Amino acid sequence: MTQTPSIPKGTRDFNPLEASRRNYIFDTIRNVFKEFGYAPIETPAMENLSTLLGKYGEEGDRLLFKILNTGDSFVPLAGKVDPNPANIDSNALALQVCEKGLRYDLTVPFARFVVQHQNELTFPFKRYQIQPVWRADRPQKGRYREFYQCDADVIGSDSLYNEFEMVQLVDDIFNRFGIRVQLRINNRKVLAGIAQVMGYPDRLIDITIAMDKYEKNGLEGVRIELLEKGITPEGLSRLEPLLLFKGVTTSKIAFLTRLFEEGGSEIGLKGVEELKWLFSMIEKVGTGQAVELDLTLARGLNYYTGAIFEVKALDFSIGSICGGGRYDDLTGVFGLKDMSGVGISFGADRIYDVLMGMGKFPESVMDAPQIVFFNMGRNEAAYALRCMKRLRASGITCELYPEEVKLKKQFEYAQRRGVRKVAIIGEQEMNNNQVTWKNLETGEQQTVDMQDFLNMFGVLA
Repeated sequence: MTQTPSIPKGTRDFNPLEASRRNYIFDTIRNVFKEFGYAPIETPAMENLSTLLGKYGEEGDRLLFKILNTGDSFVPLAGKVDPNPANIDSNALALQVCEKGLRYDLTVPFARFVVQHQNELTFPFKRYQIQPVWRADRPQKGRYREFYQCDADVIGSDSLYNEFEMVQLVDDIFNRFGIRVQLRINNRKVLAGIAQVMGYPDRLIDITIAMDKYEKNGLEGVRIELLEKGITPEGLSRLEPLLLFKGVTTSKIAFLTRLFEEGGSEIGLKGVEELKWLFSMIEKVGTGQAVELDLTLARGLNYYTGAIFEVKALDFSIGSICGGGRYDDLTGVFGLKDMSGVGISFGADRIYDVLMGMGKFPESVMDAPQIVFFNMGRNEAAYALRCMKRLRASGITCELYPEEVKLKKQFEYAQRRGVRKVAIIGEQEMNNNQVTWKNLETGEQQTVDMQDFLNMFGVLA
């Protein structure tokens, strides 16, 4: 029986052009991270389930991919076990234990990494990480079950300069991509203050989860969700003016200050002070991208404790393409208390969709060789390979067509690969120590001395 090839929903294959475009994204982000002094790390695709559970909230826990243990991880529900695995009905097996899971993000594994390797690190520790993550979500446009995140974090420092550096990373990276974005900023201390003013300081998670859906569900959707969770109309009456408030940053900060002074919320006022400092620094240094204080921004992840960030493209309709925030004690669950950190995560797959949709990928992004040498025979090929050895030593990408076939077929191959130049070395060129090369874009063709040909690519004698 012939098997129809397929892959799981929410995952994708990438052809050479797509992979090259993705590498362009990774390389651009990586270069900016390195310029800001971040060092690379990697963590395993799977973590102990205990590491992951309880860090992302109830909704996040539901989206974890859990991994079945091997060997004795299954037991029969009833009856004898056939020793031949092929004859065992999988429906008659029950899961005995599940102790591992695919990582949901890169931040929680990073916190585990910091605690496990704390004696090897220099704090503040600045790391970047570019790896895939997995979520058992319903696949849809811009939402995948397997996707890459590109994270940068500073841990071991509670300085607000680190928050501003997150703003700079967003600014630099999207400027290089040529994408106009809006960076929205809020503070979880402000949200905690709102919960206090509403009269529900112990219901912060419920309130922020509902607020996080404000843009999608609107005010009425937030009302319905919170009423269902037991928030009274009186409590909602204190939240609604904040959700509906419009104005410039200074007006929003003044509004929050009055709200928390009247409501007696010290943590809310602390959040306002942090926002005032951050936006004053943004004003002094400047950014090329739009930055907004968004009082409705909540970001539902439980571990955020200070500034929170979210980025959306202005000229392309898609969800958030970048986000992050401050977490004061994420390492505490692993036994290392009071290790504050702040980080930002760039969603490479959504950035890819934006660049594709806007036609922003550079034409030169394809990883095609700079020149292909045609195969004109054994002796000629050996001559070409000696030339290619010198080119590669100088960083020039090149290849030899592996078979001695008609020139038409070799030309077609080079054109399909997106190659711009080809080299043709026949018996006459070999005897005269020459190379005939052709520019496939312009049609220009010349026969030149070997050294002159190498000089074209910066290879000196």
